[in-house]
Amino acid sequence: MKMKTIKILAAIVTHNRKDLLARCIDHINNQSRMPDSIVVIDNGSTDDTQATLEERGVRSIKQDNLGSAGGWKRCIQVALDEDFDAVWLMDDDGFPDVDALRILEENLSPGISAVSSVVLNENDNNKFVFPFPVLDKNLSPVLFSFKRKIRKLDKLKKISNRNSFPFAHFFNGALIPISSIDSIGAINDMYFIAGEEVDYFNRLSSIGEVRSILSAFHYHPDVSKRSWSKLKFYYFIKNTIILNRKQYRFFLVRDISTIVIALSRIASRNGLSSFFSYLIGKDCRIFYNAIYRGLLGKIGKDFNG
Repeated sequence: MKMKTIKILAAIVTHNRKDLLARCIDHINNQSRMPDSIVVIDNGSTDDTQATLEERGVRSIKQDNLGSAGGWKRCIQVALDEDFDAVWLMDDDGFPDVDALRILEENLSPGISAVSSVVLNENDNNKFVFPFPVLDKNLSPVLFSFKRKIRKLDKLKKISNRNSFPFAHFFNGALIPISSIDSIGAINDMYFIAGEEVDYFNRLSSIGEVRSILSAFHYHPDVSKRSWSKLKFYYFIKNTIILNRKQYRFFLVRDISTIVIALSRIASRNGLSSFFSYLIGKDCRIFYNAIYRGLLGKIGKDFNG
């Protein structure tokens, strides 16, 4: 049974990406099912973001840079304060297909706690920007398997027994009913810039199904070569270790995998000099502190460079 027509807020978090933000807004304004309102949370931008928003007549809330988690938390608070029925969340660098919101709304039904678009490479619409994990019988990402990732849409469609898959990459076109938010609460902004999406996915999964809808598309730049800041590297390791121990089995194996993934991405995206700097050089304190504080469960904003 499909839900009745609902009041939807489209909410975008942005930081210093005014041109990509403008593209995202233009695609929201071209939806076959228009959202009932749009709000942009400006996370401390120092470029011409505000001027871009004024040109398009889009409402914005400017705040200090509270990280992605602080941005999503503010988006949800606006939806709660203004009595929306659902909030459609997305980052500033991607953009939705013309029918994305209509299809997502059609797939909200009792027992579904959230739905999300699949995130496709804007230059290759069969390739995922964020590959989907192969899932075990408990719907957790597999560890002990030769094939652990699904990288293409046509492959995912072949293994799905319907037009959806029980996993989602937040927040690139996730549509979340306010009833779900009332049940689990808002984003935990203590994660700051990494891990909040995994935490929220798992919390939503505890009250119902979270599904990616395979006919709802969100387009996004390829991030496979995008360099990582020290901040991103630190919080990815620390927060993922915390989440491994909080939410998954075989957390020690997952911790090792997290560290290998982080170092591999630094080597491929930032170069070997950065890799060795984190491992044995001047930045090694960042690397080892991230592991140590993650093992201690020290959630919160504590990066000191």
